[in-house]
Amino acid sequence: MNSLVIQRRQFIQGGAALGAGLSIGLTLPLSLNAQPKPAAAEVGVWVLIRPDEKVIIRIARSEMGQGTLTGLAQLVAEELECDWKYVTTEYPTPGENLRRKRVWGSYSTGGSRGIRESQEYVRQGGAAARTMLLQAAAQQWGVPAGELTVSQGVIRHSSSRRQTTYGQVAQAAAQLSVPTTVELKKPGEWKIIGQSVRRLDTRDKVNGRQVYAIDLKLPGMRVANIRQCPVFGGKLKSFDAQAIQGLKGVHQVVAVDDNAVAVIADTFWVAKTALDQVKIDWDLGPHAQANSAHIEAMLFEGLGAEQAFVGNESGNMATARTQAASTHQSRYFYPFLNHAPLEPMNATAVWTPERCEAWVPTQDGEASLAAVIAASGLRAEQCDVHKVNLGGGFGRRGAFQDYTRQAVLIARQMPGTPIKLIWTREEDMTHGHYHPVMACQLTGTFDAQKKLTGLHMRLSGQSILAAVRPAVLEQQKGRDPLVFQGVFEGGEHGFGYAFPNLKVDHAMRNTHVPPGFWRGVNSNQNAVFIECFMDELAEQAGLDPLAFRRQFMGPYPRNLAVLNAVAERIGWDKPAAPGVHRGLAQMKAFGSFVAAACELSVQGKKVKIHRIVAATDPGYAVNPAQIERQVSGSFVYGLSALFMQECTVKNGRIEQTNFDTFGSMRLAQMPKVETIIIQGGGQEWGGIGEPTICVAAPAVLNAIYRATGERLRTVPLNKAGYTLV
Repeated sequence: MNSLVIQRRQFIQGGAALGAGLSIGLTLPLSLNAQPKPAAAEVGVWVLIRPDEKVIIRIARSEMGQGTLTGLAQLVAEELECDWKYVTTEYPTPGENLRRKRVWGSYSTGGSRGIRESQEYVRQGGAAARTMLLQAAAQQWGVPAGELTVSQGVIRHSSSRRQTTYGQVAQAAAQLSVPTTVELKKPGEWKIIGQSVRRLDTRDKVNGRQVYAIDLKLPGMRVANIRQCPVFGGKLKSFDAQAIQGLKGVHQVVAVDDNAVAVIADTFWVAKTALDQVKIDWDLGPHAQANSAHIEAMLFEGLGAEQAFVGNESGNMATARTQAASTHQSRYFYPFLNHAPLEPMNATAVWTPERCEAWVPTQDGEASLAAVIAASGLRAEQCDVHKVNLGGGFGRRGAFQDYTRQAVLIARQMPGTPIKLIWTREEDMTHGHYHPVMACQLTGTFDAQKKLTGLHMRLSGQSILAAVRPAVLEQQKGRDPLVFQGVFEGGEHGFGYAFPNLKVDHAMRNTHVPPGFWRGVNSNQNAVFIECFMDELAEQAGLDPLAFRRQFMGPYPRNLAVLNAVAERIGWDKPAAPGVHRGLAQMKAFGSFVAAACELSVQGKKVKIHRIVAATDPGYAVNPAQIERQVSGSFVYGLSALFMQECTVKNGRIEQTNFDTFGSMRLAQMPKVETIIIQGGGQEWGGIGEPTICVAAPAVLNAIYRATGERLRTVPLNKAGYTLV
């Protein structure tokens, strides 16, 4: 891996500038011979322009492979009217954001919110900068700004045939007041938004210059490895480090919080092998005997419980039950899942009594800063965080900043020394915040003519918010609204079906295993539950699955549009090739409407997915090529979980410790993916990175049933002997 090396003098000077509150997004040179760059003028808060015409666009959200960095830069560049070939980016620090009263807004990148929640104000930032640059040129020439035009960073005054560039007027523009109101372009006027422009981070990834947090090197840095109590809720009783006393390269052995031990050494391997020799005595706590069977029993008990939180209700489901000529009922189960990013948890911190800084691969710089402040014992103005590229996030590196806190706590025990904490893969696998475990019982009621009269969907399982943001539950009178993602009526989580009678409720059953926001979150299992059961109901009604769905989708034209699009592309109304079977699914998730249809064949219990068609309506498509990549990547995630991923519990701890027991799809198993982008427009901006995950599994499950006649209601499928080939 590449290493980031900076000179000690540069590091000290950078730290001094940060301490004075003057640095905006510390730039770490990639070599000792890095040449100083020309000073850049700040034009508004989102744009820096150098005399050589380089345009630096500030990005508050995090880039973790999904393309948010490029998409946000496109939004700013569109309104700025600059030349895309000159665009680069930088991360302003969350500490600077705090000092400047959050001028860059939210730093949280999750829930597919990176672009859709910030698109308006970052475009306004680009428009404001353009206005200031034009005004500066107008003042130099003594002409009205309204007489000027600009294209690709070149400002022109047609009547006098004069022209200048952004780089030439940037310093003057930086002295002007930022306009409080600007007019944004209409979609029909966009030149960069909607185009498949090159990603800004591809070159460095290809040539090896990309620096991830695990690669980071600072002068005098030491590396720490940590071991936490193997059972969630357990504590550290004591440890004996006598076996490694005097071991070359080992500096300290320290307790971290009340549940972990860390070794600080010259290198990761020295720290890891030394920690293996430390004798640790754990208090395993009250959950030492918990196992998956106990957890599943608790969830299935909840399926019949009287008390439950209602998330979506219309009509009268109780009456529909009593008047039903027949009913159909099924139970489903969805397991714990680990995020398993390729880069395990890590963070680097330097602590002194006067200052604490951390370099963190984070999805939320402000959450990281809060963790640094709390762990450092210092005031907010004495702390800052530098965002470093993530080797995968998927929700693990957002609200959960345990690794950041630990790095600071360890650094406090060696003041003035940069400490890079790196978790092992085993630590990462067994101390995550897991996709919530969930069971579901669905009941459909029919009249004598086999028409569906009602649907009851009972969820039983964990609440993420109960563990992470309990204040939200207090506001909701105990209910977790996120549990109902994809099946909640109204808002961004609209259901997509209008049934005569409906009830969706949740029996909350929390476990000692901490839940977290796993890419796609609750839409993943809810889509499996409802979309597979829709196929079951269609069979009971004697109807084709597509025709059955269409009956109830009249009020939801955008849901219907994506479903129709994949059905048409897959050739639903035409016979499939011999031995090939089809399935489909749809849902609204994270502000976007998504659907999938697949073709597959099954030999014995070996499943070959030949083709997947995916349709997504995100409202507006910022970068179509990147949307296609994200959709394909979503299916890797969703299908890996469907066939081979599960975290189980034995003796209170997670059993899966590495990729040999928690697998992922291989290239040869990946089907052809065809992406259809539908721009629904209106005022909505939907997400891209998470929505389509949810429709992958149910589309495939429905096709497997048509191929085998076996309904698979428990994930992953390898438990039933099915494998992906």
